[in-house]
Amino acid sequence: MGKGWERTLYIMFFAQLMTAVGFSSIFPFLPLYVTELGSSTGASIELLSGLVFSAQAFTMMLMSPIWGSLADRYGRKLMVVRSTIGGSVLLLAMAYVQSAEQLVLLRAIQGAITGTLAASNALVAAIAPKERSGYAMGMLTVSVGTGVAIGPLIGGAVADLYGYGAAFFVTAAMLFLSGVLVLVGVEEKFEPDENAGGSSTGVIATWFALLKTKGLGIAYGIRFMSQLGRMMIVPITPLFVQELMGGTEGVNTVTGLVTGVYAGMLTVSSIYLGRLGDRVGHRRVVLVSVLLVALLYLPQSMVTQSWQLLALLALVGAAMGGVIPTVSALMAGYSSAGEAGMVYGLDNSVRAAARSIAPLIGSFVALWFGLRGAFVATGVIFGLTWILAALRLPEPTTHVETPVQEPSPRHW
Repeated sequence: MGKGWERTLYIMFFAQLMTAVGFSSIFPFLPLYVTELGSSTGASIELLSGLVFSAQAFTMMLMSPIWGSLADRYGRKLMVVRSTIGGSVLLLAMAYVQSAEQLVLLRAIQGAITGTLAASNALVAAIAPKERSGYAMGMLTVSVGTGVAIGPLIGGAVADLYGYGAAFFVTAAMLFLSGVLVLVGVEEKFEPDENAGGSSTGVIATWFALLKTKGLGIAYGIRFMSQLGRMMIVPITPLFVQELMGGTEGVNTVTGLVTGVYAGMLTVSSIYLGRLGDRVGHRRVVLVSVLLVALLYLPQSMVTQSWQLLALLALVGAAMGGVIPTVSALMAGYSSAGEAGMVYGLDNSVRAAARSIAPLIGSFVALWFGLRGAFVATGVIFGLTWILAALRLPEPTTHVETPVQEPSPRHW
């Protein structure tokens, strides 16, 4: 394979960077946008703040296998263009909604239409030589990590200066430019997969077999619970920042800063702790990291200043860097190389399932016990995750290098 794949990789790097900046720039303040819009049905703001995240994750969970099958039949480039241009149109429409219920509906459609990260990963994995796949996927990870770290800062500042509508305009424009860049710049020599569109019953049977594999079922359980804990406070954090600041002035900027610092710390620590796991064992890194996350969430319920929350969430981000990539590495150690596609396909579904219910759980906890109670509940979930890992998670029988992981919740 010639050097043409490198040109495609660099184009995808910038396209995914713009996409990550765009999506992450609106992600932190969505609950505040829900508050501003208000409800047309009398539903609680906490419930709608949860639905605005859960609806998108649920539809993405349902549609991802379908888009993956279509990518194998018609090409990965087409899926990238579809997800970016489609997302651009939907995000532009979000700037004009009149109620929180309308926003929830558009977010549900967004989840069904988008999925830019999965499409970009598939395209790059298909064009890169096997011996350079680590480098290629690492480049995408850097683009996503950089975008997620700076996107919330940009989005928060734009929202504070010009309003929420302006932030959606900026995001829609960035996604549109990303799609055009891929459409014009990427050349894909696509050959349809003869096995595309296989039996859904065969896929389900394989998933059940994986769940029965020693270690894998527990690893999926840890993934589900850690993702549940991470995403529970997503709709709560902006509202909590607003409460700590005693008003709305500058709250979007501070919320963006909190989200960006968390993502940045997670990105940096993922690299170091993933390599540490290669040397000392991924199970050991997971146990220490999950315990630290549990202990760091509990004091967040007692903070009185936004900078205290920022500092604690930065530490949580650093600790989470020892959970996300190392659990993936353990999955590789529990399975054979020929099962990688199905193993990580099921992993994506497990994550999406957790993302679809976590914001709703967090919202209900906040309704019953207050915003601070959601942080206590999150700490408890990670405490239970640590107990599960300590008692049931075995050492893998083979040594593997840490697979590349994206550094943030896949909300795009």
